[in-house]
Amino acid sequence: MSTNRLGRFGPVSRLTLGGGGIGQVWGPTSEDEAVATLRAAVDGGISLLDAAPGYLICEAMIGRAFEGRLPNGVRVTTKYSLGTVPEDEVFPRLKASLEKSLIAMRLERVDMMLLHSEIRPDDYEYPPGEPPKNERSTSLSLYRNAVRPAFARLVEEGLIGDWGITGINHAAATVDALSSGPVPAAVQAIANLLDSPGAMNGTGLAPRPRDVIAAAQAAGVGVMGVRAVQAGALTSRFDRPDTHGPDREDFARAQSFRDLCDRWGDDPALVAHRYALGIPGVDTLVLGVKNREELRMAFEAERRGPLDPDQLAAIEVLRLR
Repeated sequence: MSTNRLGRFGPVSRLTLGGGGIGQVWGPTSEDEAVATLRAAVDGGISLLDAAPGYLICEAMIGRAFEGRLPNGVRVTTKYSLGTVPEDEVFPRLKASLEKSLIAMRLERVDMMLLHSEIRPDDYEYPPGEPPKNERSTSLSLYRNAVRPAFARLVEEGLIGDWGITGINHAAATVDALSSGPVPAAVQAIANLLDSPGAMNGTGLAPRPRDVIAAAQAAGVGVMGVRAVQAGALTSRFDRPDTHGPDREDFARAQSFRDLCDRWGDDPALVAHRYALGIPGVDTLVLGVKNREELRMAFEAERRGPLDPDQLAAIEVLRLR
């Protein structure tokens, strides 16, 4: 598998195995299949595992698959959804979550820990019906004043190798976070042909993921592209349990894309992954696969590489983003 440089984090495989699928967030899979998928990913050349306690059983499956001894060259991340809390609680909360993750994965340290809550302007108010802002997001001032120093302290203590952020929904605040002061090693950004975070948004704001990616490039920050198939919206069959909502709406909106793939004789998921791999600035693409069959499809997309210019033009004509 080819590699890219993920900013100061260094070389990583072109594909990263995300924890949502193997953790059973993206539909049912057995624990045995999750372990087999982890091992197959590493055997196939994937060198980064993107975990989080919010991915249900993901971290426990990493612990079971490798028994505390990651294969040579394989690195792992974890995350924490901090929200907005008093400044003196930031470090204890990050460390407590990290320690639980280390126990689950049977490790003594992780290579990167990411802030999993979105960064928002201090004065931003979410639309009615959304979760409380201090639960779902971290204010920009808290990020500057307490989150960055807390991550630096965890690096000094040898518990993490580096740190990163989630750059979804509030593009302006994310660009601000990437443009001044100590910058993260990596940012997770939406990378799909819809430019859509789907149900993850809820802000009423345009996601602008390509602006986030461009800002990361300018700052020398690595980019981990996420949601290549947008929660199943860019696959041939929507296999998520919800029958309504933004992800289902994206699936309906992408019908012309599936029709195009049908004319090409290609699986939409394969084409969507190839498209995401070709987005300028995406250093590694985080997979949401939940079994070895889906993993094989992603491997085939990486083997075939980005779409050719004519295919890209045909997709852009659909005006899906």
